[in-house]
Amino acid sequence: MWRKCSSCKTEIGFEQEYYLCSVSTCTRNRTGLFFCSLACWDAHLPMMRHRDAWALKERSPTREAWQREQTEQTEQARRTEQEQAVSSTDDSDATKSEATRRVVTGAAAEDDLPRDVLIVVSKLKAYVKARSGMNTSDGVVEALSEHLRKLCVEAIRNAARDGRKTVLDRDFAPLL
Repeated sequence: MWRKCSSCKTEIGFEQEYYLCSVSTCTRNRTGLFFCSLACWDAHLPMMRHRDAWALKERSPTREAWQREQTEQTEQARRTEQEQAVSSTDDSDATKSEATRRVVTGAAAEDDLPRDVLIVVSKLKAYVKARSGMNTSDGVVEALSEHLRKLCVEAIRNAARDGRKTVLDRDFAPLL
């Protein structure tokens, strides 16, 4: 199995035809909507309320190409992580964060964490529009979600340092 259909959850195998939505918000890496048939693609339209959309017929990769791509992504993530570790000037912070991670029971590995959007996009866009009269690009949502993840990691560390299992508003205060 390569992926599952986003509508009916039918498996889409390697080297099979599938459909994508032409709208960019449906084809992002984190959203990643894939459909096994035109009927499944059509079923997502009422929920997404696209103004102008069409289905794009694609072919899933071979098993070897998919594994190669996954390996490359893993290697790229490792390289980025190593570069960040090298650029860190304070080794004690790295030791503290590792100790903090061990303290938090049930902490998931970085690869297992959800990469969903963490903000309400419509409310963000409405606020920016009301505040400035400007529109908001879809790229802002991913950038803000990533920034929010980093703030949450620090707040979690603050709570763990205090010996708590609950993140409180005061854990964010030093970060803002």
